[in-house]
Amino acid sequence: MATKIGRNEKCPCQSGKKFKKCCGLKPRQATRPMTDEEKLKVTLMGAVEQVIAAAAKKQPVIKELGVFVLYSTEKGDAWLFELTECDCVQLVKEGENLTPPINENPETIEIDWAYSFEVKDKKMMLTAYADKTVSELEGAPTKEIVATRRRILKKFTAQQLQDVHLSAEKIEAA
Repeated sequence: MATKIGRNEKCPCQSGKKFKKCCGLKPRQATRPMTDEEKLKVTLMGAVEQVIAAAAKKQPVIKELGVFVLYSTEKGDAWLFELTECDCVQLVKEGENLTPPINENPETIEIDWAYSFEVKDKKMMLTAYADKTVSELEGAPTKEIVATRRRILKKFTAQQLQDVHLSAEKIEAA
C-alpha cells in the first residue's frame, strides 16, 4: 500500500524541510510500466551478471528464470540453459569470463547458443553446433535442470512457447 505524504510533513528525503518546500516542488515523472520483454531483459541480464560474479568467486549458484536456468560451480564455470529448445552456452570457464553471446535491442534478446543438450542415463550431454562433437558436461545440476524443464513444459502451452522464440524469418518480417 502506498503512503501519501502531506504537504506540511517533513520531506522523506531527510532534508529537514517541509515536503511542499522540497521534493513537493519537483515535477513528478510520468513512468510507464515496463513491458514483459523489458522485464525479462533486465532480469535475464541481471541473473547472467550474478552467475558470472558467483563463478568468479567459485561459488555454486543455481538460478531459475522463466525458460532459463543459470548456474555456476565451485570450479569457476558458469552456464546459461534455455529449457524449451534445449540450448545452452558457457558464460565462464574455470574463472575466465567468456563474453556472453547476448545481443539486446528494445524488441528482442538474441543469444548465440553454442550447444544443444539432452540428458542420457542421468548425464548432461552437449552437442556443439560448430562441429557436432558430443561431450558430457560434468558437474551440471542435471536433476534440477530436468525438473525445471518438466515444470515449464507443463506450465506453458506449445503456442506460448513457440511465441517466445523468434526465428530469423520472423525477425526479418517484423
